[in-house]
Amino acid sequence: MKQSIEIKRGAVMPRLGMGTWFLGENPHRRDQEIEALRGGIEAGIHLIDTAEMYGSGRSEEMIGEAIAPCNREELFLVSKVYPQNAGKARLEKSLDQSLRLLGTDYLDLYLLHWRGGIPLRETVECMEAMVKKGKIKNWGVSNFDKTDMEELWRVPNGQNCAVNQVLYHLGSRGIEYDLLPWQREHNVPVMAYCPLAQAGSLRRGMVNNHALKQVAEKHNISVMQLLLAFVLQDENVIAIPRSCKKEHVLQNAAVRDLELTKEDMEILNQAYPSPTRRVPLDIV
Repeated sequence: MKQSIEIKRGAVMPRLGMGTWFLGENPHRRDQEIEALRGGIEAGIHLIDTAEMYGSGRSEEMIGEAIAPCNREELFLVSKVYPQNAGKARLEKSLDQSLRLLGTDYLDLYLLHWRGGIPLRETVECMEAMVKKGKIKNWGVSNFDKTDMEELWRVPNGQNCAVNQVLYHLGSRGIEYDLLPWQREHNVPVMAYCPLAQAGSLRRGMVNNHALKQVAEKHNISVMQLLLAFVLQDENVIAIPRSCKKEHVLQNAAVRDLELTKEDMEILNQAYPSPTRRVPLDIV
């Protein structure tokens, strides 16, 4: 399985990372979460995704503590800016706050968390300015559908968008109809959040689905690992499963070398078919 992907400006991004939504919010779990992040880094998962929204900065702060002993150059750090902060008045201030909490002087990737009232042209101008200042290596978007991406492409420098982070898992395949093909055509990788469907809670019945259990048992893996493997079969997709336990992070890491067969994919497609029409972008 391809372990990394080239994005804009010649940067190379790992295809498997660690999501941190809800991490850092409970002080009683802080040590456990730091152990999970450090365990993932030791296992070779160097991509960490966060956002200023997560715990109002507490996620970024916890990550900063977790990565303090690490070689910064080996990490790929991603954070996101609130839509209301994604303009000339606030973007750089938000970015500086994220950098301070993370304990670094640059981000590898900075994303607009979702669309808001600030014009895309203004946000792109701000992002490009931060690249020139060296505060970010690349920028991208999140929760954009195909129409949003097409609009972004018409904005000056909009084609410098490096990734689009959206919800994607076996039980939510709407992007396969139009967004994923469009991004593949335009060389924009998909960053899949919730690739494990939040341990199956976003699509009840997946964990105990007979077909999924059959394929998982064949490869001697769990259904959760199978869900991650499914997303990673597409080499234009980056996955950022979230876990607060080291054992689960290590299970995710083990999926990097797993290749699903054509027969496996046929079984999964029968259980959870790809859409045959356009559906609204799935967001949680």
